[in-house]
Amino acid sequence: MYIPKINQVDDWEEIERFVKSVRAADLVTVNPDGLPIATLMPMVWIDADPSQDNYGKVIMHMARGNEQWRSIQPGTQGLAILHGAQAYISPSNYSNKQTDHKVVPTWNYQSVHLSGTVEVSEDVELLRQIVTDLTSLHESRREDPWLASESDPHYFELQLKGIVAVILHVTKLQKEIE
Repeated sequence: MYIPKINQVDDWEEIERFVKSVRAADLVTVNPDGLPIATLMPMVWIDADPSQDNYGKVIMHMARGNEQWRSIQPGTQGLAILHGAQAYISPSNYSNKQTDHKVVPTWNYQSVHLSGTVEVSEDVELLRQIVTDLTSLHESRREDPWLASESDPHYFELQLKGIVAVILHVTKLQKEIE
């Protein structure tokens, strides 16, 4: 992602706040035919420690019916794109529109790109933990949060068979606010 220096964000706490607030990412990989493929998935970012040059992992899950996971081989590189607020900015918003007319429209947005190696796992215990963690994260703001443990155990196990774990081991991070 091209980031003009004026728009680059290096404050780790701000980046962390942004990622935690977004809670979903488009995971982009390339299939064997060389075509990009992407899936939007709820996610949680864990184990990041910038003081140790460790950008952590993005934990997600994907439906078994989704062809993307089958194309992920060991060593596959991926890009998780997290989108924040965005809006069109009209030249009419600038005061110099009436004086020097040196204005053009623009698009303001927030975005974080997390890149790294993608891993797929069919481990049921890992999937159970991912679903439980994602549910806890997304239910945490509710007055009466639902817990994964409240689901019928047989039904829950059947649902786990329909997904695979997807983990992005993050090696590069870019954040822009324009």
